[in-house]
Amino acid sequence: MAPVATLIWIILGTTLAGIGLTIVLATPQLAAESMKYIPWAALAGFVVAMPLSLLLARKLAGRCG
Repeated sequence: MAPVATLIWIILGTTLAGIGLTIVLATPQLAAESMKYIPWAALAGFVVAMPLSLLLARKLAGRCG
């Protein structure tokens, strides 16, 4: 299950980080200080993706097993 969860985490983390970056850059108040908020948005995307990837890997293992 760990390799599947890792692959899901890479894909989901990148997607959520990209969504966070888009939100930062599209919001004028946040874009004014984007150098401060972009790293936090990317980090938050990857951190939030960790438990979600484990959940999805367990659901996939339950369906295949």
